[in-house]
Amino acid sequence: MTVASDPAEGGTFRSAQGVRKVPLRHPWWWVGGVVLLLLIAMFVHLLVTNENMRWSVVLEYLFDAEILGGLVTTLELTVLAMVFGLALGILLAMMRLSANPLFRSVSWLWLWFFRGVPPLVQMVFWFNLATLIPELKLGIPFGPVLRSWDTNTVISSFSAAILGLALTESAYAAEMIRAGIQAVSKGQTEAALVIGMSTSQVMRRIVLPQALRIVIPPIGNDLISMLKFTSLVSVLATPDLLYSAQMIYSRNYKTIPLLLVATIWYLVLTTLLTVAQQHFEKRLTLTRATAGPAGNTRRLRFLPSFGKA
Repeated sequence: MTVASDPAEGGTFRSAQGVRKVPLRHPWWWVGGVVLLLLIAMFVHLLVTNENMRWSVVLEYLFDAEILGGLVTTLELTVLAMVFGLALGILLAMMRLSANPLFRSVSWLWLWFFRGVPPLVQMVFWFNLATLIPELKLGIPFGPVLRSWDTNTVISSFSAAILGLALTESAYAAEMIRAGIQAVSKGQTEAALVIGMSTSQVMRRIVLPQALRIVIPPIGNDLISMLKFTSLVSVLATPDLLYSAQMIYSRNYKTIPLLLVATIWYLVLTTLLTVAQQHFEKRLTLTRATAGPAGNTRRLRFLPSFGKA
């Protein structure tokens, strides 16, 4: 055992080498653990023994053609709403960061409105747009009309659902992408401008790729949330997963088993998306770690060629 002298007080200190470690006792951990295990056991017992669950009916309809069709519609709504929402979000984020005060004001008003109005209200509004605008017209502003369409034909329940979900997503995605763009070092932008790249090239080749890497985790969470938000479209009689289950139990009155079918499929989809998100984030972390100085050196080697161009 080593002994060290304290020059200030003349005392000695002994090292902890060779001292037996005594773990700290946490009796309340055991109490909490027992309570949790008891609650879990009660829940599992309820699921297994309650005959009203009717698991045989759940298995019967789990792969029903109508349920699987609703599942496909749910996935279509999720993908299309996210694609359109992210595209609008990128545009709105760049408008928010623009030096033009009109662009900044319009993007701020967009975010204020679509973050404040619930998506269900938006979907119902778009679905009833024909009462406000009977025809959608294409032509010269305040001039002749080149072509027109019946609003009820264009705005179906599916397109109204896409509009409501995508416009809401665009407002939230814009703020996430704006934060990602601002997280990119200004020195990189200045260096790219110095070597002759235009502002659009800097944004497209340098800023946006790095910003998207930063915002991928929250966008992954938004994707999972969007999957669950699609259940709102059942109000518009859009045949998604929930509405398909509702239509079946409206015929056979087996409400709880059909709701369990929908619940199981939502859990399966969210689990798959969560696993994919975690795997992608892990790959992204490894890519950042391995890029390091070598990646920076590799990029710097190409700087003279950009300058000559």
